[in-house]
Amino acid sequence: MREIWVGIHPRSTETRILATAGPAETLLKARLAATPGHPRALASLLEGLALWQGTRVRAALCADRRDGTFGTSLFHDWLLEPAGPLFTLEVAEPRRRRQHDGLGGMGDFHDLRQLVFLGLAR
Repeated sequence: MREIWVGIHPRSTETRILATAGPAETLLKARLAATPGHPRALASLLEGLALWQGTRVRAALCADRRDGTFGTSLFHDWLLEPAGPLFTLEVAEPRRRRQHDGLGGMGDFHDLRQLVFLGLAR
């Protein structure tokens, strides 16, 4: 399997997560609580996804300045552990573009999908 790309977009009301196999195949979409319940939650989530799929994870913490949150205050473990044997985590800034993935009910995640593609495809 190809490397997994993950976009993490913290907001004041929720944290959105999008995981894809390359730029096109959606593996996981989630809307989680705005702040994690444990300091290692983000690293554990990325490690778990890598173990589940059997491949490395490249993740981008999407810093949305318009929402008033940068994410580092929400994800303390990123400051201490920006990479591990199963994942890497970078900071990126969202951009806008529409794309339909066929998974309804949770929104289209178009901004997060574009960010993951642009930020991790380099």
